Amino acid sequence: MDLAEIWRVMRRRWYVLLPGLLITAALTAAVYLLVPVEYRSQSTVTLLNSKKATVAFDGNPFLSTQASLTGMADGLARNLNSDDAKADLKSLGVTGVHEAKIADNALGPYMWLSVVGTDRAAVLKSDEILTKYAEKRLLEFQTQQSVTPDAMIRMATIVPPQKPEAQTKARLQFLIMAGALGFVLSLVATFFVEARKRRGASPGKHRPAPGEGGDSGEGADAGDPTATLRMTAAHPAGSAAGSRTAGSP
Repeated sequence: MDLAEIWRVMRRRWYVLLPGLLITAALTAAVYLLVPVEYRSQSTVTLLNSKKATVAFDGNPFLSTQASLTGMADGLARNLNSDDAKADLKSLGVTGVHEAKIADNALGPYMWLSVVGTDRAAVLKSDEILTKYAEKRLLEFQTQQSVTPDAMIRMATIVPPQKPEAQTKARLQFLIMAGALGFVLSLVATFFVEARKRRGASPGKHRPAPGEGGDSGEGADAGDPTATLRMTAAHPAGSAAGSRTAGSP
């Protein structure tokens, strides 16, 4: 079946295809209205060496980096993603879904703190709360280990919580899935009806019942090669007489 034939079938069975396309359009519109737009805000923070560790660098923490800071950043991120931290953040007013992780392709102890939600203003506020909460948790970890203030690892905000941006990828995927599924089902229904119509219009082969084929048994005997032998064996004399009669002058 080529494209021209497909087009002819679609035109011929438009009364099946059109309702399917209308339902598909309604389904796509429902997905567009029911699936909300999500917004994302993100901040970038880094861990800095303690004041004691930066004495040799004239107190400049950006000149003093240690591998342990990256390990601490990973541990802090895991704690911020825990269920206890989620409960604390929710009580502080954080809405949506938050995430803390080491920044991609980071060359140091850099962390991304992000919040995703459907309310733009609430997402920005939640990311600000998350950033402050991360610094608080870092100090609590070290206080629990009785670390002196001069030896504590510090946190600095490199990029403050950014203006929330719309995340349309997931919504677009749902729209494409709804449209494609509805269109495919409409085509399947169209060609199913076409196949049923063609099957009903095609004449079936008629097989005659025993005894059909005329008033005499010639029709039935014509299709049976043993019929002549049976007749000859039953009436040998008649056959011979008939032959002589046919040959007499």
